[in-house]
Amino acid sequence: MQNELSTKFWESIEKLECLSLDDVADIIEENKQRSVPFPENMLLKLIQQRDQKALAVVETEKKELEKKHLLSERYEKGDFFIADAADLPYFRDDMASMENPLFALKPGDVRVIEYVSNSKGEVLKTTIRPAVNIGRATIFDKDIWIFAISKLMQAKFEGKEINNAVEFSAEEFFQVTNRGRGGNQFVMFKEALNRLQGTNIETEIETGGQKSASGFGLLDGWEVTEESNKKLPLRVIVELPNWLYRSVVSDEVLPISKEYFRLKKPIDRRIYEIARKYCGRQESWKIGLESLHQKTGATMIITRFRFAINSLVQANVLPDYIIEYDRKSDMVTFINRDESGQDGFNKQDIRNLISKISTTKTMNRK
Repeated sequence: MQNELSTKFWESIEKLECLSLDDVADIIEENKQRSVPFPENMLLKLIQQRDQKALAVVETEKKELEKKHLLSERYEKGDFFIADAADLPYFRDDMASMENPLFALKPGDVRVIEYVSNSKGEVLKTTIRPAVNIGRATIFDKDIWIFAISKLMQAKFEGKEINNAVEFSAEEFFQVTNRGRGGNQFVMFKEALNRLQGTNIETEIETGGQKSASGFGLLDGWEVTEESNKKLPLRVIVELPNWLYRSVVSDEVLPISKEYFRLKKPIDRRIYEIARKYCGRQESWKIGLESLHQKTGATMIITRFRFAINSLVQANVLPDYIIEYDRKSDMVTFINRDESGQDGFNKQDIRNLISKISTTKTMNRK
């Protein structure tokens, strides 16, 4: 029978990864014309084996991409929240810091940063001054902010009295924000508190021929109680600045995904904040690449930023949103996952990768 079946069929068996649905249709039609019994079950089984192999490669590629952008989950789902943090419906971030790049994307940033905006005849100048010796607070330091805001919102929802002093345990914070507890984590935690308190924001508003200026820190103060023989402190108290506390009282905060704490790269975290602020619950939102670059506050050149966006597009791991980048128009589109119905790799991703794998293997065989 082998000699009677089409040559294309037997060649396809030898290189299954090159067999497409069009190939299958051609083979079936070819052999029907010859009136030769056709082992369709065999062929379908081989196609299935090929697809399983290709999908396994896709899954491997997906995991490798995820490793570049996501931290592993350090705690089991059941233990992710402890004590009163278990009732947090979602985490909260304030809209002002989501709009403006107050936090550094690289550690040790000691530059004085200025931003100027003009809206409805009002000129707003924002100056960020880092602590001289330890640098500006980083976007990872902001986890303390987000956690404190979320604790306040939780208490507010429960009808409890709140003020700008937030108390919690470091154990609780480390688990909820997916941080390790070994090595010098506690030392780094206190350094983060110092950077938050040491980073100062100055604003100058000019309107109607008058100027008004004000200044504030990212934390008003902090206190840690610890035992000398313990790696982690028993109690932490942070005092939020009044303007941030007022944001909580006025509900000028937005919920964010707890998967935010798994984002490994600072630029990915900043991009998520921008998407959450502007795309929100809309179906989609578009922005030019250069405008997005400016909003992030990134110091990298535009070509490296474009590479970072492309990497994030391929990994497709941003919480809540799918990112698309069109090089021709230089536009970035954020698509709400709830609206798209997509999660992780979509069918088109799989088709494209299978096609890529097949093409590569075909070229290698020639």
